[in-house]
Amino acid sequence: MTASQPLPEGASWILQITITSAPATKTQWNEQLNKLRPIAGYDEATQTWSAHIGALDLAGLGTLQALFDTARTYGTEVRLAPVPVPKSWRGTVFTSDSEIAALLRAQADESRPLGHLPLA
Repeated sequence: MTASQPLPEGASWILQITITSAPATKTQWNEQLNKLRPIAGYDEATQTWSAHIGALDLAGLGTLQALFDTARTYGTEVRLAPVPVPKSWRGTVFTSDSEIAALLRAQADESRPLGHLPLA
């Protein structure tokens, strides 16, 4: 399931947040580490950070804000995508009947002219 695929009815999912590292001096890199390490994991092979949230509660919004603040400060890129709930996930989850799911469906259908109904 990605942002370009429709969410199945009744599906549970979480939001995967991927942050692409920006070129940085050692000092800037250490600043990024200090800001991102508490909220995201780093994959050295792809040079990306990742975090997951299952609700737009205070903690989820705090994570998003910290990631977008870091992106603004250091020029990183932040991407959001719905993903299936991993078996190891113990937090809250989104469902396909939520307003967030409706927004993701609309974004996946951006090429459709405003006011036109989907064919399927």
